[in-house]
Amino acid sequence: MTDTASFPGTAHRRAPLDAAQILHLKLEGLALAVIGLWLFADTGASWWLFATLILVPDLSALGYLAGPRRGAVFYNLAHVFTLPALTIGVGWVSGTSLVVAVGAIWWCHVAIDRAVGYGLKAKDGFDRTHLSL
Repeated sequence: MTDTASFPGTAHRRAPLDAAQILHLKLEGLALAVIGLWLFADTGASWWLFATLILVPDLSALGYLAGPRRGAVFYNLAHVFTLPALTIGVGWVSGTSLVVAVGAIWWCHVAIDRAVGYGLKAKDGFDRTHLSL
Protein backbone atom coordinates (compact mmCIF):
# COMPACT_ATOMS: atom_id res chain seq x y z
CA MET A 1 0.00 0.00 0.00
CA THR A 2 1.29 3.48 -0.77
CA ASP A 3 0.63 6.53 1.30
CA THR A 4 0.86 9.71 -0.75
CA ALA A 5 -1.62 11.83 1.19
CA SER A 6 1.19 13.35 3.27
CA PHE A 7 3.11 14.52 0.22
CA PRO A 8 0.81 16.06 -2.40
CA GLY A 9 2.23 16.01 -5.90
CA THR A 10 4.75 13.31 -5.14
CA ALA A 11 4.57 9.58 -5.70
CA HIS A 12 5.99 7.55 -2.84
CA ARG A 13 6.13 3.80 -3.17
CA ARG A 14 6.25 3.02 0.51
CA ALA A 15 4.38 4.01 3.60
CA PRO A 16 6.05 6.21 6.22
CA LEU A 17 8.02 4.44 8.92
CA ASP A 18 6.09 3.59 12.04
CA ALA A 19 7.23 4.50 15.56
CA ALA A 20 8.78 1.07 16.22
CA GLN A 21 10.88 1.26 13.05
CA ILE A 22 12.10 4.75 13.89
CA LEU A 23 13.00 3.61 17.42
CA HIS A 24 14.92 0.68 15.95
CA LEU A 25 16.89 3.02 13.67
CA LYS A 26 17.63 5.38 16.58
CA LEU A 27 18.89 2.49 18.73
CA GLU A 28 20.98 1.29 15.82
CA GLY A 29 22.50 4.79 15.60
CA LEU A 30 23.27 4.69 19.31
CA ALA A 31 25.01 1.32 18.96
CA LEU A 32 27.04 2.58 16.00
CA ALA A 33 28.02 5.69 17.98
CA VAL A 34 29.36 3.49 20.78
CA ILE A 35 31.41 1.53 18.23
CA GLY A 36 32.76 4.80 16.78
CA LEU A 37 33.67 6.11 20.23
CA TRP A 38 35.47 2.86 21.04
CA LEU A 39 37.36 3.03 17.75
CA PHE A 40 38.32 6.67 18.35
CA ALA A 41 39.49 5.92 21.90
CA ASP A 42 41.58 3.02 20.59
CA THR A 43 43.56 5.40 18.35
CA GLY A 44 44.89 7.28 21.36
CA ALA A 45 44.07 10.61 19.72
CA SER A 46 43.23 13.62 21.85
CA TRP A 47 39.63 14.14 22.88
CA TRP A 48 40.24 17.79 21.98
CA LEU A 49 40.50 16.62 18.37
CA PHE A 50 37.16 14.88 18.78
CA ALA A 51 35.54 18.00 20.25
CA THR A 52 37.01 20.17 17.50
CA LEU A 53 35.89 18.02 14.57
CA ILE A 54 32.59 16.44 15.68
CA LEU A 55 30.40 19.10 14.02
CA VAL A 56 32.46 19.54 10.84
CA PRO A 57 30.16 17.31 8.73
CA ASP A 58 27.33 19.79 9.36
CA LEU A 59 29.20 22.34 7.23
CA SER A 60 27.83 20.32 4.31
CA ALA A 61 24.51 22.08 4.96
CA LEU A 62 26.08 25.08 3.23
CA GLY A 63 25.25 23.20 0.03
CA TYR A 64 21.68 24.39 0.55
CA LEU A 65 22.85 27.82 -0.58
CA ALA A 66 22.82 26.26 -4.08
CA GLY A 67 19.23 25.06 -3.67
CA PRO A 68 17.43 22.16 -1.99
CA ARG A 69 18.37 19.46 -4.50
CA ARG A 70 22.10 20.25 -4.43
CA GLY A 71 21.97 20.88 -0.71
CA ALA A 72 20.52 17.43 -0.09
CA VAL A 73 23.26 15.84 -2.20
CA PHE A 74 26.06 17.63 -0.28
CA TYR A 75 24.43 17.02 3.09
CA ASN A 76 23.76 13.35 2.39
CA LEU A 77 27.30 12.70 1.14
CA ALA A 78 28.61 13.94 4.48
CA HIS A 79 26.00 11.98 6.45
CA VAL A 80 26.26 8.41 5.22
CA PHE A 81 28.53 5.80 6.79
CA THR A 82 30.30 4.99 3.51
CA LEU A 83 32.81 7.86 3.45
CA PRO A 84 33.83 7.68 7.12
CA ALA A 85 34.16 3.89 6.77
CA LEU A 86 36.46 4.40 3.77
CA THR A 87 38.45 6.98 5.74
CA ILE A 88 38.83 4.53 8.64
CA GLY A 89 39.87 1.80 6.19
CA VAL A 90 42.49 3.99 4.52
CA GLY A 91 43.89 4.94 7.93
CA TRP A 92 43.93 1.34 9.07
CA VAL A 93 45.60 0.00 5.91
CA SER A 94 48.18 2.80 5.91
CA GLY A 95 48.78 2.51 9.64
CA THR A 96 47.91 6.17 10.19
CA SER A 97 46.04 6.43 13.48
CA LEU A 98 45.20 10.11 12.91
CA VAL A 99 43.27 9.20 9.74
CA VAL A 100 41.46 6.42 11.64
CA ALA A 101 40.64 8.94 14.39
CA VAL A 102 39.21 11.46 11.90
CA GLY A 103 37.15 8.72 10.26
CA ALA A 104 35.89 7.58 13.67
CA ILE A 105 34.86 11.13 14.57
CA TRP A 106 32.98 11.42 11.28
CA TRP A 107 31.39 7.99 11.91
CA CYS A 108 30.32 9.14 15.38
CA HIS A 109 28.76 12.29 13.97
CA VAL A 110 26.62 10.30 11.53
CA ALA A 111 25.68 7.73 14.18
CA ILE A 112 24.75 10.38 16.77
CA ASP A 113 22.61 12.14 14.16
CA ARG A 114 20.73 8.88 13.58
CA ALA A 115 20.40 8.25 17.32
CA VAL A 116 18.71 11.61 17.87
CA GLY A 117 16.50 11.23 14.81
CA TYR A 118 18.26 13.21 12.09
CA GLY A 119 18.32 11.39 8.80
CA LEU A 120 19.32 11.75 5.19
CA LYS A 121 17.60 14.71 3.56
CA ALA A 122 14.94 14.49 0.87
CA LYS A 123 15.65 16.53 -2.25
CA ASP A 124 12.56 18.67 -1.86
CA GLY A 125 13.19 20.02 1.61
CA PHE A 126 15.59 20.06 4.55
CA ASP A 127 12.90 19.01 7.03
CA ARG A 128 12.05 15.72 5.29
CA THR A 129 14.41 12.84 6.02
CA HIS A 130 14.57 9.10 5.52
CA LEU A 131 13.41 8.77 9.12
CA SER A 132 10.30 10.89 8.51
CA LEU A 133 9.16 9.96 4.99
